[in-house]
Amino acid sequence: MVAAFAGFGQVAEADDHGSDVRVGIVLSTGGLGDLSFNDSAYRGLQRAEEELGISFDYIEPADPAEDETALRRFAEQNYDLVIGVGFQMADSLEIVAMDYPHINFAHVDEPFEDILDNVVSLNFDEHEGSFLAGALAALVSETGTIGYVGGVDFALIHRFEGGYYQGAKYIDEDIEVLRRYADDFGDPARGREIALGMIDDDADVIYHAAGGTGTGVFEAAEEEDIYAIGVDANQNHVAPGRIIASMLKRVDNTVFDVVESVVDGTYEGGQNLFYSLADGGVGLTSLTELDIEEEQAYEDGVISEEELEMIKEMKENVTAEHAERIDEIAEMIKDGEIEVENWGETGRPE
Repeated sequence: MVAAFAGFGQVAEADDHGSDVRVGIVLSTGGLGDLSFNDSAYRGLQRAEEELGISFDYIEPADPAEDETALRRFAEQNYDLVIGVGFQMADSLEIVAMDYPHINFAHVDEPFEDILDNVVSLNFDEHEGSFLAGALAALVSETGTIGYVGGVDFALIHRFEGGYYQGAKYIDEDIEVLRRYADDFGDPARGREIALGMIDDDADVIYHAAGGTGTGVFEAAEEEDIYAIGVDANQNHVAPGRIIASMLKRVDNTVFDVVESVVDGTYEGGQNLFYSLADGGVGLTSLTELDIEEEQAYEDGVISEEELEMIKEMKENVTAEHAERIDEIAEMIKDGEIEVENWGETGRPE
C-alpha cells in the first residue's frame, strides 16, 4: 500500500515481502502525472515495493519553497531513506541532511561539491542521450528547421539543449535549431504556445526537456502534424504516431538501485554517481520495434489498438531507416570518437 501526503498522510506499512524499510520521496515541480521525470522516480519506488517489500510515501510540494519542510518531515519520522527529486531541491536536501546525519538521503539531478557522508547523488549524462535525439531530429526533418523547448533556464536543462543542438549539427551543419525556455515545468499551455510559434517558423521536429510543460509540445505536434521527441521516460504513447522517439533517462532504475542498497545494507553515502550512454543510464527508445512501455500502455487501456498500430507504423515508416546510423553514432560516443560538450558545465555558447 502507498499512502500519499495530500496534507501529510500516514506512514504506509510494509507488505508481506519481508522488508521493513521505509522510503520517503519529495517530488519535483509538476508532481505526479508529468509523464516524465517524477513519474519515472515513482515507478522506481513501485518496483522496489513489489520486488523488495519496502513501503514508501511521497510529497508533491506546490512550490519549491516547501521542499525543506517536506524533506524534514520524513527525516523527523526516521525514514530509512529520504529522496529529493530535481536540481531545485539540492540546497534544501543538503540543509536537512546536515541536521539528520543518521538518516540516509539520495538526491536526483545535482552533484554536490562537498557531498555529505549520508547523501548519494544520482546524476545523468543527458547531453549524450540528447545528442542522439538531435541527430534523429535532423535526419527526420524535411524543412531543415527543428526546435527545442526547455523547462527552466538552468545548467541542468542546458545539458539537454546542448546535446540536442550538437547532435543535429553533427548531421547537418546548416540545420536551424530554434530554442526557447518556458520558465516552468508544469505549464502545458505555455509549452503548446512556444511549440506553435516554432512550427510557424518551419520547425517540423521539436524536442522538449520541460516536464509537464512538454505535454503542450505534444498537443501542438498533433494539431499541426509535425513530429516531437519525448524525454526522461518513454512518452511515445502520449501522442501516438507523432512522437518519433523519447530520450530515456533511467531515473526509475537508479532510484530502485539506491533503495536496494539500503535494504541490503550496502548503502554508501558521500558519492556523486553519474549514469551515461555506455551504462544505459540514458538513451533512445527503439526506432524499429515496439518497446515494452508502449505495449504496456495498450494493455493498461491507456491507448487503443489503433493507436498502438500508429506507433508501430511510425517506427516502420519514419525512424527505422535511421536506426543503424543512430546506433553507429551511439557507439562512437561510447568509444570516445565523438565527444559531446556538456553545456551544463561549459555554459551555453553566445
